[in-house]
Amino acid sequence: MKIIGVIPARYNSSRFPGKPLADICGKPMIWWVHERLKGLEGLNEVYVATDDLRIKEVCESYGIKTIMTSENHKTHLDRLYEVSTLIDADFYINVNGDEPLIETEAISRILPNGVDPNSLYVSNLMTELKNPLEAVDFSKIKIATDVFGYGLYLARSPIPYPKGTYDFYYKKFVGVQCFTKSALEFCYSAPRGPLEAAEDIDEFRFIENGQKIKFVEANVTTLSVDTPKDLDKVRDIIKDRLESVVFE
Repeated sequence: MKIIGVIPARYNSSRFPGKPLADICGKPMIWWVHERLKGLEGLNEVYVATDDLRIKEVCESYGIKTIMTSENHKTHLDRLYEVSTLIDADFYINVNGDEPLIETEAISRILPNGVDPNSLYVSNLMTELKNPLEAVDFSKIKIATDVFGYGLYLARSPIPYPKGTYDFYYKKFVGVQCFTKSALEFCYSAPRGPLEAAEDIDEFRFIENGQKIKFVEANVTTLSVDTPKDLDKVRDIIKDRLESVVFE
């Protein structure tokens, strides 16, 4: 099987322009994500997929392979689909470019095991939400699954509502995914539904069109960088990690 890793990265984020190149302890954020992904055994290649020459130039200065993709893509899934038309593989592992804290071991949980590469297969990491403030943070996507781990609903508001019991742990979306080529083709050709439009969550493209998403739970140290305030938190965490290594 051929498995490639892809990090979608665009410059013109509406909430945080230039985010992939934001400095974290002397390196751009995209470098930190790439370091985590390239350490994963089982990948044939790792690429940053971008629409911006500034990102391409910085990546290449660090020896990171890049693929130039269209600037007209509305979602990261559309960008992944274009990558699949340029590089043939059985599986595509996506790690969002705003996940600099993600551990390589956690990413390994998403590697396909016994999955038919010709099937329409989608899987996504999720983790227990430990900070109660994230439950009401609309930028953190909450997940409800069935007993088999397949997604029932994704929301920016807290789900489920704990009317019957408080004995429940919220789960949140982690930007680490696995797709077969046919899954990306399906996603690109399927229509955008009303739930995707309302919640602005790309993965509804599958659920609203009758396809399943397998959610894989992992104990993940993660903080997706959606705002400059998130970046400050990530900088502090990585700085502490680097200092602890030095003093050890």
